[in-house]
Amino acid sequence: MTQLERIAAKIKNKEYEFSRHALDQSIIRDIGIPEMEQAILENAVIIEDYPDDKYGPSCLILGYTKSRRPLHIQCGYSSNFLIKIITLYQPDPEFWLDDKIRK
Repeated sequence: MTQLERIAAKIKNKEYEFSRHALDQSIIRDIGIPEMEQAILENAVIIEDYPDDKYGPSCLILGYTKSRRPLHIQCGYSSNFLIKIITLYQPDPEFWLDDKIRK
């Protein structure tokens, strides 16, 4: 099972939590929980991996909602129990090429 498959399984089973930052950003950026789940569960890809992140291993996932809204979701996966949603946002074309490559 790949890292993305493990994350998706946890998301599907509601085995995740939001960091305070992610919760704040989801409100500010009008990203609902169903959108975040859709983006991870529907043809998502890991576009960056941060195995040595200071708070534990994490990765940046690109996925799309059912309405085709692109979302970046950074997930911490150091815990065997819960996935931590660290931040989430819609990629800005000024900083991202095709939603997946940093300019």
